[in-house]
This record gives sequence, structure tokens and C-alpha cells, in this order.
Amino acid sequence: MEKITEKLLLEKASPKANKLEQIMTLNLSKMRLKLQDLPVKLLSRLQSLEKLDLSGNMLQEFPKNLELPALRFLDLSDNQIEDVTTLDSLSNVEELRMDGNLYITVSDTYKLMVLLPNLRIYNGKDVSTYANHLRYVYSDNLRTRIAALWENSFCLPDPITAEKIDALESKFVSTASYQVKFGPNSVSDFTRWRVGILAKEYLLSLTEPKKEVDSVETTGTHKTSQPPITPSRGERRSERPKRSFQEQQTSEDDAQKKRKESLGKKDSRRDADMLQTVEIRSDTQPVHLKPLHVLQCHSKQDSLEDFSTQLWACAFQPLPDSAGNAGGSRLVATCGGDSICLIDCEMGMVMKKYKVPGEEFFSLAWTTVLMSRGGNASAQHCSILAAGGKRGIVKLIHPRNNVAYGEFRASRKALSVLRFNHQQGNFLFTGSYDNKILMWDIGGVDSQYNFKVVQLLVLEIGTTPLHICLPPTAPSAHLLTACEDGLHCYNTQLGANNTSKRSKEMEITFPIYKKEDKDHDYHTVDGLSFLNDDIVASKNYLYGCIYLWSWSRTKVQRPDKKSKAVRAVVLAELQWTNTQIPYLALNTCPGQAYMVCGDDKGKIWTYHIPNLQKNSFHTGKPILPTEVLEWPTPVKNGHGKVEGPSINSVAMDPELCYLVALSDKNMVIVWKREESP
Repeated sequence: MEKITEKLLLEKASPKANKLEQIMTLNLSKMRLKLQDLPVKLLSRLQSLEKLDLSGNMLQEFPKNLELPALRFLDLSDNQIEDVTTLDSLSNVEELRMDGNLYITVSDTYKLMVLLPNLRIYNGKDVSTYANHLRYVYSDNLRTRIAALWENSFCLPDPITAEKIDALESKFVSTASYQVKFGPNSVSDFTRWRVGILAKEYLLSLTEPKKEVDSVETTGTHKTSQPPITPSRGERRSERPKRSFQEQQTSEDDAQKKRKESLGKKDSRRDADMLQTVEIRSDTQPVHLKPLHVLQCHSKQDSLEDFSTQLWACAFQPLPDSAGNAGGSRLVATCGGDSICLIDCEMGMVMKKYKVPGEEFFSLAWTTVLMSRGGNASAQHCSILAAGGKRGIVKLIHPRNNVAYGEFRASRKALSVLRFNHQQGNFLFTGSYDNKILMWDIGGVDSQYNFKVVQLLVLEIGTTPLHICLPPTAPSAHLLTACEDGLHCYNTQLGANNTSKRSKEMEITFPIYKKEDKDHDYHTVDGLSFLNDDIVASKNYLYGCIYLWSWSRTKVQRPDKKSKAVRAVVLAELQWTNTQIPYLALNTCPGQAYMVCGDDKGKIWTYHIPNLQKNSFHTGKPILPTEVLEWPTPVKNGHGKVEGPSINSVAMDPELCYLVALSDKNMVIVWKREESP
């Protein structure tokens, strides 16, 4: 056995490196290493290490407190591992091999799935769905039983002293580990271990004050609305259930007065809230876009005469790198009618098309998940497309292999919106016409396309959710949803609440609400997207401007106890069009500091916003568009020119090389960026 030295580590590195801090892959297999042979101080310098092979050694455990923040793959197969809890410092490991360790039990495997929060592939198999079940659903069941034990048999000492708390903790944890039973006997060791940890956390939550900003409303009444109506093919979504202005006037007068009074009191605080200058992406420049292609690819029975099928959603395919980070591509997915198309924007060609007779697709979303390949091959990241519509069924597609590999029912009503968590790619949110948003774990896939779906959360919504946004820096903590009755925020942090059903944490209100009367209800929010990590763009139906507001400064406010309302900290308004047509969605390109939105005449309003100047909102003058792209006026064979349609959806790739718009006349329009001379 060779001694582990800096020289040896550099020799075993692949590719070769000059410093330990630069090593990305390290093979220390079959060296007859024991625990005492691994110098923690030296190995801790491997801050860029992504792949570590320690297979075929004599290790009984992994070195304690060895932190390798970049490590994604670890091979400990064919060792003598007995204790897995020392692996808890490897929080970013996604793939682990432990086969060939004779002393590893099922309980040890379960412990690993909880200790390693990002573990997805175990011994070559995708375990992400089951791991998340243990981390959240199983753990929440244990928390419920632990809380019940406390309520029935324990209480805090009076007065509270450190000595008394230590004694109480010892007794409570011991009692809970013995009395709390759940799951099969074969994993009782895991259950006792997990109960011990959760019991300590529960006692700590009782003795340390909670932060109000993390609280979640879990009870209370909900607004009711008209019964949901699923739009049939060819109808505009304006025929979906909306707030009836005339009929609701009497019942809403009091609520409007209270909202106006509440907002009026807060107006005086605005001057103190304003920033000097908000930097977004000052290193970007305006772009010039020219029309490149117009496609008619969602026709009924592929008819060239179909100019009525409505197209609803589009999104560019992400290109995952080896770490799962997504870049951009020129392939865009579009949906409408009974089909989903994948279009090459440069060539203007439909590369792949999926049809489901009788379906009408309303939404789609891309994600990146791990695909296990079996044997000793490491898992690879792959792009998956999810789509749903009036049937309430989510279709899962792997376009690269041209496989529609699965489906699951997300609702008995139509699906209005889909959204993946961009940091946890297997977490999917589905919004539906039964006024709910559900959170699912779709797991990964194996080489045979086996997969498993688990429902994790139910968010109770007052009306149909139209859009879902997750804060870029904390997508697992909060969810924003634009609905028929306003913009609402939910706490979606798993394990932070012992219920799988949650009601809104706050409603975000806007200045235009003060102008509501019997003929104007501005509460429908039909556009929502983040312009950067903090600034949100949102659009209120019937209002001819688009708001830009600060998420961080809005969420720290204390919600009204009864209405849960907080005032949006508005930074600016963007001038848009005056229209009576709802559901014309906006979108953003954060990397290029762009926001775009179509109108009801086929035009695309584009805004380049590298920064926001001081008091831009208080000047009363909205920001003008950088450019309004005119409808290209294609010619319909034998019928002359096609007049400007309503633009239902827009999308841009991350570099803004292409802009794609979908119309209500079965046309996909592609614009391309012109390079400056």
C-alpha cells in the first residue's frame, strides 16, 4: 500500500493537474486503503473534485467531516463499510456505488438517501423518487407521530434552563425512538435513527423562536368561484371561468373599499422605499430582430386551410452539460390542438411531432433528469419534455430518442400550466381547472424508461392558476402563481410543514387595484416572469402597462392578518397596449435583460432593461418599448394576407438569438437576431 501524498494524488488524477485544488477525477481504487490511511486535511484540498473512486479497498467507513463540495460521483463498492452516517458531509453527491459491501443493510441504504439530499443514482439504479418519499413523505409521517407523543406525554419545563432541556431532550428522544413505530420491521433500525433526529429537531423548534417570514397559513377559508369550464378546441381561453364584473360588484364593494384603504395608508411609505438605480444587466445591448419563418404546423388533419387552431405554449429546449446545468439551443417546443411540435428555429423545420387524438394541449415544460444506464456506466443527464391539456394527463417525452415514454393523471379537470423546479429537475408543478396546484416527483428514468411518480404537495387556489413562477435563487422555498383573482404566494418547502395541503402565504396587490369599479376588475394577472433574481414582470388584465416589482422587498413585508395581502414594491411600469383580450402571456430573457409581450394585433412589444433609474415609477411616465415588432403579414394561399392575430405566447433562447411567438390562428412565427455590422 502506497502512502497517500500530494504527489500520489496528482499522479492518480485524470486529467492531469498541477494543484490538488484543480483535480476533477481521482482513482484510488484497489490500494488496500483503510480509514487511517486517508488524511482528511490533505483530501480536503480537493475542492474541485467531481468524481472519486475508492472501490476495492478495506474501508469500514468514510472519513468524518471530509467536505468535498464539488463531488457528484462516489464509488465505495467492494469495501467493508459498516457505518454510513459519516457520509453526511457529502451533500452534493448525486451518484453513489456501495455494492459489494457485505454489512450494508436496507436501513443503511435508507439512511444514505436521507443523509445525501441530492442522491439520485444508487448502485446504478435511479432511486430519486423513493429517496424523496423517504426525505419528505415518510419523514412527515414520523413528525406527526412525534408531535402527538409530545402533546400526550411531555411539556417544557418552567423555568427553562439548559440543564433541564438537556435532560428533557434525552428522555424525549429515547421515548420517541422506542414508541414511535412506522413502516416495515425490516427497516426499524432506520426508523429509530430517523425518529431520533426528528425528535431533536422538534424539541429545538419549541425552544427557539420561529421567523415570521417562514410561517405558512395552513388553515382558513377559501374563496369560491364559478364551476370550472374546460375550453373546447378552437375556443379562446377568454371563455374560461372569469370574475363576472357586473355580478360580483355587490359582493365585492366592501372588499374593494378595504383594499383601497389599506393601500392608501401605505402610499406614504413609497418615497422611502425607492432605490437609486437598480442594475439588471448593464453589459447588454439592444438587439434587432427580423422575421425568419412562419409555420402552420398544428393543423387539424394537417389541413392547410386551418387558421383557427389556437397555440398556447412554447419553450426552448435546455442543453444540459455534464453537471446538469442548462444552456440554450435553437430547438423550441410548441403546443396547441392535439399536437406538440419540436421546431428547428434556424431551418424553420418541424423536427419531431407528437399527436394525441382528442387532446388539446395547453402547456408544456422542459426539465433535465438523470438517466441510469445500468452496469458500471455512470448516469447521464437528459432533457425531458412534459405536456398537458384538457384531459388532465401529463405526457412525458424524451425527444432525443423520440420516445413518449410515460404519462400520469394529474387532475380530473384540464391542466392550465406546468412548471419544473429548475434546481430540482424531477419536481413538477401542475396547475388545473379544479383550482389546485399539485407538486409531483417524477423521478428519473432508467435505460428501459421505467419511472415512478409521487405526489408531494397540494396547494389550494381560489381560481384557475394561469402561470407559475419559482424564485430563481430559492425555487424550493416559494411559488408565485398568477390567477384569475390575483397573484398569490405559497410556501413549498418540503419538510417545513407537517401537512401536504397548503393555502396561500400572501396575496401580492398592485396600485391599479385602487382604480377598480363596477366596470373594471384588474385582479386577473395573466402574465408573470422573473427578469432577474429579484425583479418580477407581471401583467394585469385590462391595464395597459406591465409592472416591474421587487420580489425580495415585497416578501419581507408582514401580510395583513385577515386578507394576507402585501403591497408589491413597484419599481417601474412598461407601456403596453390597450386591449380587452386576456391571456396574452409575457416572457423574459434574463441573460440579455429583455422582456417581451405580444398583443392582439400580431405585434411583439420588446423591452431592453439593463437598469432602472431612480424614481422611474414615481414620475408617472411608463418606460416605452425598445422596439415593437410588426406582424410580418404572411400570405395565405388563395386567400390573401393574414391579418395580425392575438399572440398567446412568446419564448426566447438564453442568448436571444431567436424569438418565437404563437398565435390564435395556428401560426408559429420565428424572429432571428441580426448581428450588428
